[in-house]
Amino acid sequence: MPAIKIKTTEEIESMRASCRLAALCLKMVESHLQPGVTTQQLNDLCHHFLLDHHARPSPLNYRGFPKSICTSVNQQVCHGIPGPRALRSGDIINIDVTAHLNGFHGDTNKTFHVGIPSPKGERIIQVAKKCLDVGIRAVRPKGFFGDIGAAIQAVASQYNCSVVREYCGHGIGRDFHEEPAVLHYGIPGTGAELKPGMIFTIEPMINLGKPDIRVLPDKWTVVTKDHSLSAQFEHTILVTPTGFEVLTDLDGEYLNGS
Repeated sequence: MPAIKIKTTEEIESMRASCRLAALCLKMVESHLQPGVTTQQLNDLCHHFLLDHHARPSPLNYRGFPKSICTSVNQQVCHGIPGPRALRSGDIINIDVTAHLNGFHGDTNKTFHVGIPSPKGERIIQVAKKCLDVGIRAVRPKGFFGDIGAAIQAVASQYNCSVVREYCGHGIGRDFHEEPAVLHYGIPGTGAELKPGMIFTIEPMINLGKPDIRVLPDKWTVVTKDHSLSAQFEHTILVTPTGFEVLTDLDGEYLNGS
């Protein structure tokens, strides 16, 4: 297996810039979420925002993906393709943005309510966010990747939700996807050791029902087999000498990373 890359000081600074831009794009598109807007319109907003900031959308044409962002609605788990679908009040939607700026990728996503939230929508969004938070808080030098997955799995189980196992977080930098695979389930103390300078995403996909999924005929969109709602949150994380830094955190939510 290829080694996990340790980023230099200069590479970390470049990653901060690409991650900040991705987060700014996600914040921008959130202000446009309302019933009646189409997922294609959201795609176009993000596409032009990134181009206007001298970046490009990493997903566009990546392994054949046809759009600039992923938009996954309700029972769609991930990799939803933007199109003519108009959002309705009560929907939940995950918007996944990756910016490629000056040779480096920054990756983040969030699940939003559209209009008036439904009780089930509120519940799965809250649980998925808790899962991301505990996964991030498990990051520390000399810890292990298994610590992250175990923490996420424990919270999902606590709330009688399930973790999708077929997809995971990943290293990121000059390449969109690098080593390691960051599993959202696991055993504490197992996996590779966390070391300062590692940068990777944590992005648990949490289902309100069972974990089973299937891929639609478009060969991209992943949905829950039991049609239950699914939510996801993602940040790009730097391991620091004393803890972690969330590179896609615009609001200072994770400032106390040590």
